[in-house]
Amino acid sequence: MNLGDILHQNAVKTISACTSKKRLFHDLGELANVCYGLDSASAIEALIEREGLGPTGVGHGIALPHARIDTVTSVCGIFIRLEKPLNFDAVDRQPVDLVFALLAPKTHGVEHLKALALVSRTMRDPDICAKLRANSDAGTIHTILTDFQTIQAA
Repeated sequence: MNLGDILHQNAVKTISACTSKKRLFHDLGELANVCYGLDSASAIEALIEREGLGPTGVGHGIALPHARIDTVTSVCGIFIRLEKPLNFDAVDRQPVDLVFALLAPKTHGVEHLKALALVSRTMRDPDICAKLRANSDAGTIHTILTDFQTIQAA
């Protein structure tokens, strides 16, 4: 599995201003609908429900919200770069500006965990994060994320 398998080219977006976590989840749900044909309300509800179990802000300005949904047939990713960092109750109490969300089938636990580990590994790379923060073009961001896997495999 690589990020190109789970992150659709159009599932990458830069947002200039986001006022709350709830608004961010709405943006993620809308992208899930447009890019993957998922019901946006179900995606939003699942992300909010999962976030209620504990914040998915992992530190260093990164959040990895994720949820399992009955109607999802394979793991799909959504990436949002926030131009204005958002308070996300992250473990290091720093605001978040890089958000990589995953939506997975309820019945594919191992696939979900593998995707989460892959995203986590990618987002831990400081060079990748610096490049993501330096670019606002969605196509460029998608290339940075998906090419990272190719470079690592070489």
